[in-house]
Amino acid sequence: MSKESHVSWKPGNMIYPLPAVLISCGSTPEEYNLFTVSWVGTICTNPPMCYISVRPERHSYDIIKRNMEFVINLTNEDMAHATDWCGVRSGRDYNKFEETKLQPCVSQVVNAPYVKQAPVSIECRVKEIIALGSHDMFIAEVVNVLADSKYIDPETGEFKLRDAKLIAYSHGRYQKLGEEIGKFGWSVAKKKKAKRK
Repeated sequence: MSKESHVSWKPGNMIYPLPAVLISCGSTPEEYNLFTVSWVGTICTNPPMCYISVRPERHSYDIIKRNMEFVINLTNEDMAHATDWCGVRSGRDYNKFEETKLQPCVSQVVNAPYVKQAPVSIECRVKEIIALGSHDMFIAEVVNVLADSKYIDPETGEFKLRDAKLIAYSHGRYQKLGEEIGKFGWSVAKKKKAKRK
């Protein structure tokens, strides 16, 4: 019998890496806030839906619950320092937009700002809040996506996410994304026959 190579840890969340995103919220400039979230993800394609999980004691929790709208801002290497800072400082004590020099902009659909420096900002409207324990899950419908035009290929219209240099969060650390190793369907794609000379 082979010796076991795995050991048991206490139950916990080990689904890494995760996106490191900045959530922006607030219906007026006086209420605007930013906070960092990694408990975020896709729920449904049609209609497009996503979620964020937030601790009830966080300053932004009540802002989102009151307004029922927020924006998920993807972050990149240039925003890494601000992303971490917004995760360890409270909006009760700081104006995070002023402190980080990130610029709030008026969203097109929701009544919450988006971050101008973000390569992609996803406008969300809360459909349901589920109390789960340490966190409450805000299930939201995606009502609009704002993409920085400098990452859009003018010929194909494709959004070049790789050029945006997004960052990820893994077990307490921020990381750059690695090299591409394949694309959707590549494992079953038929190989092209080499042309004869």
